[in-house]
Amino acid sequence: MGPQTQKLNPLLGLKDYGQSVWLDYMRRHLITSGELKRMVEEDGLCGMTSNPSIFEKAIDESADYKEALEAIVSQKGMDAKKVYEKIAIEDIQLAAAVLGPVYRETNGKDGYISMEVSPYLAHDTQGTIEEARRLWKSIGRPNIMIKVPGTPEGMPAIEQLTAEGININITLIFSCEVYEQVMQAYMSGLKKYVIQHDDASHIASVASFFVSRIDSDVDGILTQRLSQSKDRQESDLIKGILGKVAIANAKLAFGRYQQFFNTVEWKVLEKHGARPQRLLWASTSTKNPRYRDVLYVEELIGQNTINTMPPATFEAFKDHGRLRPSLTENIDDARRTMGVLSQLGISFEYVTDQLLIKAVDLFSTPFGNLLAKLQAKIDGGG
Repeated sequence: MGPQTQKLNPLLGLKDYGQSVWLDYMRRHLITSGELKRMVEEDGLCGMTSNPSIFEKAIDESADYKEALEAIVSQKGMDAKKVYEKIAIEDIQLAAAVLGPVYRETNGKDGYISMEVSPYLAHDTQGTIEEARRLWKSIGRPNIMIKVPGTPEGMPAIEQLTAEGININITLIFSCEVYEQVMQAYMSGLKKYVIQHDDASHIASVASFFVSRIDSDVDGILTQRLSQSKDRQESDLIKGILGKVAIANAKLAFGRYQQFFNTVEWKVLEKHGARPQRLLWASTSTKNPRYRDVLYVEELIGQNTINTMPPATFEAFKDHGRLRPSLTENIDDARRTMGVLSQLGISFEYVTDQLLIKAVDLFSTPFGNLLAKLQAKIDGGG
């Protein structure tokens, strides 16, 4: 028998399998009410992620920030971006304080909270570098990560920021090929850091590999093909991979992780304290109501990984999650699933390229909406 197969709280059981639980959510009341502290102590929560869309909902849809906003917008020389950053940075600092004990107890493995650079900078390398530096300095906590998108323009930024000793969470990764580039950028940055400083043990990084959005798009393509197919063999192939591509893709990404961080080249860096860049499963809420609501947690449980869950998924897994070391199961089936996609003439590279474009827009739009609302408050004097 392996680790205990079930506990009263399945979230706590994930630790037995080497997986960390992070929360994909941010709202000030979560921190000030003591709820975040409770989740850390009782549910094993050991990290958080945020993004512009989460902040838009928090600031726009709650009364948590009313007094803070009124105080800030009354100050002269404040534009909407500065107001947003002031509020967001305060939230990040508050969360970092609550997560501080986790950071210390795990010797810097966990206990992080992430803040993202402006989504408007997704295709601006130098702009990303400059904003990441500024946010890192402004927040001024060791247990934070700056989120940088895994765009082609983001790769040089990842390398440069890592070389400066800044913790980076690389977001919006959809394919194994892009993930390889992310790992390489991280390692190249560490090499530069080690030349200058020798000890890299305080640098941490995660690669946010998106999951459920892949099934949403691929299932749409497959369902359309199925409705048009008059070939029984083709129909069976399509039915056999519906709802399976995202998990197959993630499992193959984990295989790349295992290979990359076991090379001689990496082992040299390890001697200088370098830490592997952990895979973080993102977009783990189930979008399709026909699928189990904890599908993207249960099927991706594995050593030295992280699952960042939105509140509904977090609570669902706490209630009825099932534990097993699923991430390394059925790897040949995962390869076959991706092979069937190719056999059907569906370009997975095209799908993931489009997902990246859409994901940048999905963060840019709410960010723009939030800035517009904040500017209206400034213009109206609060």
